[in-house]
Formats: sequence, C-alpha cells, structure tokens
Amino acid sequence: MTDAVQVHGLHKSYHGAPAVDGVDLTIADGEIFALLGPNGAGKTTTVEILEGFRKRDSGEVRVLGEDPQRAPRRWRYGIGLVLQNASDMADMTVVETVRHFAGYYPDPRPVDEVLELVGLTEKADKKVRTLSGGQRRRVDVAIGVVGRPRLLFLDEPTTGFDPEARRQFWALIRQLSEQDATTILLTTHYLDEAEALAHRVGVISAGRILAVDTPANLGGRASAEATVSWIENGEPRHLRTDDPTGATLKLAARFDGQIPGLAITRPSLEDIYLDLIGSPR
Repeated sequence: MTDAVQVHGLHKSYHGAPAVDGVDLTIADGEIFALLGPNGAGKTTTVEILEGFRKRDSGEVRVLGEDPQRAPRRWRYGIGLVLQNASDMADMTVVETVRHFAGYYPDPRPVDEVLELVGLTEKADKKVRTLSGGQRRRVDVAIGVVGRPRLLFLDEPTTGFDPEARRQFWALIRQLSEQDATTILLTTHYLDEAEALAHRVGVISAGRILAVDTPANLGGRASAEATVSWIENGEPRHLRTDDPTGATLKLAARFDGQIPGLAITRPSLEDIYLDLIGSPR
C-alpha cells in the first residue's frame, strides 16, 4: 500500500506566530482519515497546504506523489474538494451545474453516473436553489467527484444536517471509499462522524499532531479503565477498574446473579479527544 499524503516537519507561521508547528502525517491510498482539532488548531492551514492553496514555510509535503507548491496542472485533476461554504449556481439545474464542472476535467465521469452515485438522479432537472440543505451538499460532492479524484477533501461536510441526512451522507462517503478506493481527508467537529467513517483519526492542537490511531485505539482508549455502574440500596454506585469482568462477577455473586442497573462503559472518543487537547469534560 502506498501513501496518498506524506508530510514531514511541516511549519507555517503568520506574523511570527506558528499555526502549524512541525506536523508529521501520512495517509494511505484508499484510507478515510479524519483530522480533528479545536478552532485555531492548525487544521485549515494544514489542509490548505495539502490542497496547494497555501505555501508552507518549511517541511516536506507530497500529495499523490507531488509537491503541491510545484505540482503540474495534471496533478490538480486528481484532487477533489468539498468545501465547508461551497458556492453554488442557485439558478442552474443540478444536471447543468455538474455538467459545467465536468467541463474542467480531461476525463470526467459521465454526469448521469455522478448523479446516480450521489442520489440526485430524480432531482437532475431541479434548480439548485430549490433543494434541501442535504441535497445541496450532495451537489457539492457531485462537483467534487466528477473529475474522478484519487484524493477527496471534505471540510465539515455535514454541518447543519439533521440526523437522517447525516447518516445518508455517511453512506455516500463509505460508498466512494469502498467502490472507487478514493482516499478521503475529512475535517469535522462531530466526533461520532469521525468514529463512524474514519479508518484512522489524527488530533491536532496548537499546530502539532497529538495522536494518530484508529478511533477505537486513540489515546489508549481500548485499554483504558472501564466504569462499572450499578444501583445499590436505591443509590447509584460506580467503580473504575481495568478488570470490568472480574468486578462484574464479584457484584453478581453479591447480588445473587441480578445486578440492578448494571452498565459497563469505557471512555468515548469524545472523552479521549478532550483529554488530548486539554479541555475539561
């Protein structure tokens, strides 16, 4: 497996203040990678450097095998963008909009195929301004994938979505990853979104990568102490332990097999994330 993104020692400062302070990062071909961090952490600057829209001060960067600052025009054809505040052509129809952007690429996907992929075939002749927020976001994705990108950048893709629309969008992203082996770099503030979609997540704060791992293992999550909770004498009780099975067996013996209100929980991805960035829970 090769790497779609390779970053080593990346630095970028604004007016002497570091925004990106020595970032090292690799993203494999076909991987969904979520970059998490608070506002001002360096996410946007890092991603804009990878996209070729911002120059770095120092460090080595390779995206699809090229340095984004010096990449030839053909390199751009391999990059797809779905920006947080993407502008649309509100008075054009969906099919007209996607066909317009398809014209920028030497070998675009057939427009009908793209509309079917993003679930907009039945809306093809509707003006973009008449669509719901979730449907407009699908138009943004259609524009992002019409050029057959090898690497797709998704910036806060489901902001403002209702729960049903978010899950429909997640299904679309999984489909792109699984069917086309598209590499996806996702930035999001929704921890459940990162956990549902990403093969790996990275946490950035103050311009530095704090941790990179699978959602299940980030920050030692899989081996972290569990909390065993139960009800005793009408009051909630809690026990932190690294052996929840043993603790449960002892409780079962004490309660003759039926433990009132039993629950066993480990730290959530949000708990681990907040610990990493030093934010109170």
